[in-house]
Amino acid sequence: MDPIQNPYTPGAGSRPPALAGRDREIQTFRILLERVRQGRPEKSLLITGLRGVGKTVLLSTFRDLAESAGFKTAESEVTHETSFRQLMARLGRRVLLELNPIGKVKNKAWQAARVFKAFTLKTPDGYEIGIDIDAARGKADSGDLSEDLSDLFVALGEAARERKSGVVFLFDEVHFLARADLEALIAALHFAIQRDLPITVVGAGLPQLPKLAGEAKSYAERLFDFPSIGRLSSAAAREALVKPAKAQGVEYEGAATDAVIEFTEGYPYFLQEFGKHVWNLASGSPITLQDVERARPVVQAQLDENFIRVRIGRTTAAERRYLSAMASLGHGPYKTGDIAVKLGTDSPRVAPLRNQLITKGLIYSQSHGITDFTVPQFDGFLRRCFPFKRATKRSRTT
Repeated sequence: MDPIQNPYTPGAGSRPPALAGRDREIQTFRILLERVRQGRPEKSLLITGLRGVGKTVLLSTFRDLAESAGFKTAESEVTHETSFRQLMARLGRRVLLELNPIGKVKNKAWQAARVFKAFTLKTPDGYEIGIDIDAARGKADSGDLSEDLSDLFVALGEAARERKSGVVFLFDEVHFLARADLEALIAALHFAIQRDLPITVVGAGLPQLPKLAGEAKSYAERLFDFPSIGRLSSAAAREALVKPAKAQGVEYEGAATDAVIEFTEGYPYFLQEFGKHVWNLASGSPITLQDVERARPVVQAQLDENFIRVRIGRTTAAERRYLSAMASLGHGPYKTGDIAVKLGTDSPRVAPLRNQLITKGLIYSQSHGITDFTVPQFDGFLRRCFPFKRATKRSRTT
């Protein structure tokens, strides 16, 4: 069929034509917005889940909902290289300009601009906002990120309340924040919430995020809900696959749909990838089981090369061996002791490797002594492409 008319969107963070199975999370966010607008206490959201389940898509949906409701938004993806103070200066600038500090001298937005300028004095590069204004003294200028970010949140929240609006900061890959930065973000939100200000933080990250937030601030669980999203139910997966094609007059045979859902295990990204390739290979409607079988090796190769292999490219030989040992044990989750035994050593000796892989976002700890992959079907890829081999006595991990 015509690839130009292909309705599937397997790009990173691309919104699928049918956002199936996420109604509960969307409704939770709608409630959060309205309570924030009214100055009523409500837990913010940190969405967790494996790679490819649609966390970034949900964040984009939340942004659009917030902006439609009249909120000012600022969003960013966190990386290992992120300078958090600079990031917050950039995002704060965006919110501040939307609040229009030039509109009326000495209103709350004007005061927020002065606090913002003080905040940016502690960044390597200043951020201009297009008006000549003095920095506030004694606000956001201490050099302590938690204290300064709290001052900035309060100033922005007060300005938004005066404009009968609100502020939503959205962060993807929150698990990559350094502990001190995550602590500062949580503290600033807490500071603003204590003053009933219309400002909130919504984020997404890998499954270790609740643990990281709790370690950063013990009261994080009272500020955030941590909804976990995963594979879609059979009905939602069917909708995500069939609905986009049906909108263009193309049907699926029942057996074809079942085969795609079985292969993808209901993971949203995999569904979009399979839908794209089976559409391009099918000659017309309906899409048949034979079309699905023809597409299967193409989809597998695409997932292996573009979704999974790129992630393992950042690992060392020792880290890859640890991952291969995990995969050789079958499907997870895995006991860390069993992985160590497979490697011919004990858990304390391989703990540094495990910690490095957690930091790189390739595995996570479900609970004490339990580890699993952050990428769906990563274990199968490793068994196919990096099968575990027992080391010789000389090269064995020590």
